[in-house]
Amino acid sequence: MGRVFVAGSINMDVVATADRHPKVGETIAGKEVLYFPGGKGANQAVSAARLGARTTLIGRLGKDAFGAELKAFLSDQGIDLGYVQETAAAHSGTAIITVAEADNTIVVIPGSNALVGEDDVSVVPMLKGDVAVSQFEIPLSAIAAFFRRARAASAVTLLNPAPAQKFGRELLELVDILVLNETELGLLSGVALSESTDHAGIIAAARRLQANKDQIICVTLGKRGVLALAGSEELVVPGRVVEAIDTTGAGDCFVGALAAQLADGVALREALGFANIAASICVQRMGAGPSMPTADEVAAIL
Repeated sequence: MGRVFVAGSINMDVVATADRHPKVGETIAGKEVLYFPGGKGANQAVSAARLGARTTLIGRLGKDAFGAELKAFLSDQGIDLGYVQETAAAHSGTAIITVAEADNTIVVIPGSNALVGEDDVSVVPMLKGDVAVSQFEIPLSAIAAFFRRARAASAVTLLNPAPAQKFGRELLELVDILVLNETELGLLSGVALSESTDHAGIIAAARRLQANKDQIICVTLGKRGVLALAGSEELVVPGRVVEAIDTTGAGDCFVGALAAQLADGVALREALGFANIAASICVQRMGAGPSMPTADEVAAIL
């Protein structure tokens, strides 16, 4: 079984719940404030670890109270933190999240995540069969260096380009598997997409983005399931309708679950179905990192 290496952000999520989202300039009364370990990198690592993968996280924390709490939580998940550095130069990453009507708005303050550099990722001991995962809450230069290191070791590279931003062809060509939602796909492909876009329209947009004929592009569609363009093959995973409580971290859960399955040698179609179920469990709970399911929970549904 291969291992999962995640280079990415580590945040404390400060979550305010309310009956509805405030309008611009409006103040409303909330229900409660909650603190959850989060950050896309940490969430993806927790997801992979809880699903049984040997998981290493690469990132940075501030030398502050949030940093200490985050490190303790991640260690308790069985994640290897040997490549997580502490720095006094910045506070730990923080996300301010409002949850209302089962949806969320998020403001992320990078803090120490912005200091992750090429030196942090260049010494990671990856091997063939491992999966290298990253996302866009650390500098793109660090992600490129991480993927070059993975390629040199014949490991699989998996990128979740979120929060969405334009990026260069050089980085895209280092990616074996791209996992993104329809909003991110629309931005990066230059194609206008919406919830009413049919499967053919989504696949056409994915083809525009595909860097080479072997690159895999997985598009998550929430309750509508998952579409994947695997080379020239199109894969469809049906959605699973559940009562969503908090969608924060659902995409990260999917990414971590997919990486864990691929590191275990599972075929892509089966891995996508497994990851889709894991994400459907995640949205039925509050918080990001703590809401990630275990392998037994996913197996019970399978």
